[in-house]
Amino acid sequence: MNAFDIHPPLEGKKSVAATAGGALLATEDLVAGYVAGVDVLDGVGFAVREGEVATVVGPNGAGKSTLIKTIFGLLRPRRGCVVLRGEDVTGLEPHAIARRGMSYVPQLDNVFPSLSVEENLEMGSLDRPRTRERIGEMYELFPRLGERRRQAAGTMSGGERQMLAMARALMPAPRVLLLDEPSAGLAPALVEAILEKVREINEAGVTVVMVEQNARRALAMSDRGYVLDLGRNRFQGSGPDLLDNPKVVELYLGGSARIDRAGPAVS
Repeated sequence: MNAFDIHPPLEGKKSVAATAGGALLATEDLVAGYVAGVDVLDGVGFAVREGEVATVVGPNGAGKSTLIKTIFGLLRPRRGCVVLRGEDVTGLEPHAIARRGMSYVPQLDNVFPSLSVEENLEMGSLDRPRTRERIGEMYELFPRLGERRRQAAGTMSGGERQMLAMARALMPAPRVLLLDEPSAGLAPALVEAILEKVREINEAGVTVVMVEQNARRALAMSDRGYVLDLGRNRFQGSGPDLLDNPKVVELYLGGSARIDRAGPAVS
C-alpha cells in the first residue's frame, strides 16, 4: 500500500515527505492554529506529485483552508513541516515561497477591485521582462479577461473575478497552484466553467491543490483526494476511489454528521 491508498492516518508520526515517493509538495505531522492552545490542524499529512490535481474536502471547520494557508506561509505551524521540491520551506514568508514556485488564490478578497484587469495581472508578475508575454498568455487562457482588460476588477462578475484571481496567480509561472474554494458562491454553470479552467491549467503543466465545496465534482477530476475532519486525515486516495468508498459517501458526501474523533480507524 503506498502513501496515496485509502488508509487511516499513519501511526507513529511516520513521514509523509519520506513515504510519498517523488512528491512535489508534502506536509508531515502538521499542527497549526490561530489561537494559543487551540489546534485547527492536528497532525495533517498531505502529498501531491508533479502534474497532479489534489483536492481537500471535509466538513466546515475541518481545517481545509488552514492547511492551504499554512502550506503557503500565511500561518506558521506549531509542529511539523512543509516540503516543496525536496526543500523544507516551513516558516518561510509567502513571498519567499512564491519565488520557489508556488502561488495561492484565497477564497475572498482575491483581486484589487479598483485596478483594471491588466493592472491586476501586472501586480502578479515576478519577472518584469516577461510581464507582457505572460499577460498575453493569460488572455489566451482566459479570453474573457482579454475582452475586459481595461475594466475595473471590482465591477466584474464573481466568475470573472475568480478567473482574474487565478490568472494573476499564474503570472509568475508557478509549479504549484493552491486554490481555496475556487467555485464558492458561483452559479452552477459558472462552477463548471471554473473547474474546467482548473483542468486546463493542470493540463498545461501546473500541479494544482484545491479546497473545494463541490466535493463530488472536484474529486472526480482529481488524481489525489484527502478528507479532513477535526483537523486530522480521515480518508485519502485517488479522487474516483474516494467517490466509490461507501464510508466517504455516507459520512461526508451524503451530508451526514462529521466523523467521530474517537471512532474506530478508517480502513
